[in-house]
Amino acid sequence: MPLQLPFRFGAKSAESPMDSRARQSKMMEYDQPLVWVTLLLMLLGMVMVYSASISLPDSPKFANYVRWQNTYFLQRQAMFIGVSLVAGLFVFRIRIADLQKAAPYLFIGTLVLLVAVLIPGLGVVVNGGRRWLSLKVFNVQPSELMKVVAVLYAADYTVRKQQYMHKLTKGFMPMAAAIGFVGLLLLLEPDLGAFGVIVCIAMGILFLGGINAVWFGGIGAVLMMIFGAIIALSKFRRERYFAYLNPWEEDNAMNKSYQLTHSLIAFGRGEIFGVGLGGSVEKLHYLPEAHTDFLLAVIGEELGLAGVLVVIALFYWIIKRAFDIGRQAIAIDQTFAGLTAKGIGIWIGVQTFINMGVNLGLLPTKGLTLPLMSYGGTGVVINCVGLAILLRIDYENRVLMRGGRL
Repeated sequence: MPLQLPFRFGAKSAESPMDSRARQSKMMEYDQPLVWVTLLLMLLGMVMVYSASISLPDSPKFANYVRWQNTYFLQRQAMFIGVSLVAGLFVFRIRIADLQKAAPYLFIGTLVLLVAVLIPGLGVVVNGGRRWLSLKVFNVQPSELMKVVAVLYAADYTVRKQQYMHKLTKGFMPMAAAIGFVGLLLLLEPDLGAFGVIVCIAMGILFLGGINAVWFGGIGAVLMMIFGAIIALSKFRRERYFAYLNPWEEDNAMNKSYQLTHSLIAFGRGEIFGVGLGGSVEKLHYLPEAHTDFLLAVIGEELGLAGVLVVIALFYWIIKRAFDIGRQAIAIDQTFAGLTAKGIGIWIGVQTFINMGVNLGLLPTKGLTLPLMSYGGTGVVINCVGLAILLRIDYENRVLMRGGRL
């Protein structure tokens, strides 16, 4: 009796269901590296927030926190991270199709919150800006929520109006009116930085969605003139801009450019490998808002150029991954998901660039936090919500590529 081989040379062997499952299982259910990079940035941020805020209870401005001694901001940041992870897990379970349906309602709801901030008695004033709503335990900043909602709304609008993207009146103007109203509310707070980020999100998604290139260039030029006019017509913004151009002039260094000059001093002290964790001098009441807007300067002083480059590399990886996930979603005909993923990449990228540019003296001083790392409840929570949506898009991409159903 001839020997029967279990296979034939030059032909494909039959694949058993078990072999098929083993092959499919090689693709992970979700993007684990993205999760780990996000957690790494948040944990590094918590360490640096603790280091940057350790002396703040000694300041009269933070006298109310002295009962917590030096761990007040550390404990709060740890609590914010815990809330962020819970919120992220909850959002991850929401289907992208459901988010698309909810996008217009979320936009309207967030507009209501932005209006509520401006009502005396409801809005909380901090450092001269009325940007927060008090929930007793912590304050909520609606402008942060608007960033992720703007991503969803712009992506949904682009999908719904795809056939009108080359028309000014039906394609661009309705979106411009909506974002213009958001900008008006933000300028009344005032919060020019958040307005700039939201405009970049909306314009970026419209560009990726196929808006007419000529209209896009013209609109971009008009927006530049609008932002220029806002700076020119506002005395304190104008003075801050001119001080930025010459920060080391004595009067500027002691006033409008005080933060910038001390941020640059911090980077200079850090050199290549830094003065060591906890060794910053600038955080000792010299550099204002060292635990929020100027956290990167403390990183530069304590961890040096090496630490700053690591942070930049981690953010670059997240942004690149967002665009890769978006490209993959569009390739499998999930246009809303793809535009949302790329919109999240634009949001994180623009805000990170502005914060780092301000810290390094490349841009005029503006109050924007470093995503995932700076101290703040709403900012960290909303950053995690955005990245949870990105993870959900990647998860649905993997399910669909396996031939599964959502």
